[in-house]
Amino acid sequence: MPTTLSEEIKALIRGANFAHLATLMPDGSPQVAPVWVDLEGERILVSTGEGTLKARNTGRDSRVGLSIVGQHNPYLDTQIRGRVVERRPDPDVAIMDRISRKYTGKPFPWRDNPAQRVVLVIEPTRARYAALPFTHTPA
Repeated sequence: MPTTLSEEIKALIRGANFAHLATLMPDGSPQVAPVWVDLEGERILVSTGEGTLKARNTGRDSRVGLSIVGQHNPYLDTQIRGRVVERRPDPDVAIMDRISRKYTGKPFPWRDNPAQRVVLVIEPTRARYAALPFTHTPA
């Protein structure tokens, strides 16, 4: 059952905050990769290549987990569980360019095999947000 994301969670996804995407290997063990994310309505977008482990894993088992931590305040975070409900081709790299500009201010530089670009569209089924009362002051 899809869930509605809070405005705090949407703000973390819209910001240039890194996410960690967990997928499931064929033996059921988790595999985690840092990813850039974007938001489209209530769904989360992750752009990748069809040959990547995350693309192969989600092609076999659509269940995923995401963890996102605030770049400027690591005590703001969200954990999301969901499913990849669509694999959208991105041969003109338009979505990847939009996401890349959010994180780097520039279009995505790797354009060797644009026909292999795919956007994993994730529908959240559970989401949790936390804002802890700490100040990040590493020693």
